[in-house]
Amino acid sequence: MPVIKQQYEMDATPEEVFDALVNPETIQIWSRDEAKMGAGVGDDFVLWGGQMFGTNIEVIKNKKLVQEWCYDQWDAPSKVTFTIKPKGKKTIVELVHEDVPEKSLKSIDEGWDSYYLGAMKDMFEEKK
Repeated sequence: MPVIKQQYEMDATPEEVFDALVNPETIQIWSRDEAKMGAGVGDDFVLWGGQMFGTNIEVIKNKKLVQEWCYDQWDAPSKVTFTIKPKGKKTIVELVHEDVPEKSLKSIDEGWDSYYLGAMKDMFEEKK
């Protein structure tokens, strides 16, 4: 199965980035949609009206978040890893999305930039 790898430089601290990944109130700001999310291992999440959903499988606060991701049109879940690294006054977020179905590869790759991490980056830039 294909793997998506992307990297973003956020104008935010690692703590702010982690919050933007796990706090449903912050997620709703950058996603412009209702979100259910938790910050603990085993916590379930639901995004975009249930189209995307899953479970946190590894959480290292302010450093790493690993999630099992399901899309309502996929036969099997995928795995998403966000690695958070400080870089001066900014933060690098490395994304690795494994087991993406071939038929969804282009739309999911573009979606990370348009609707998820790209939208999060835009939110931080608007705050400054």
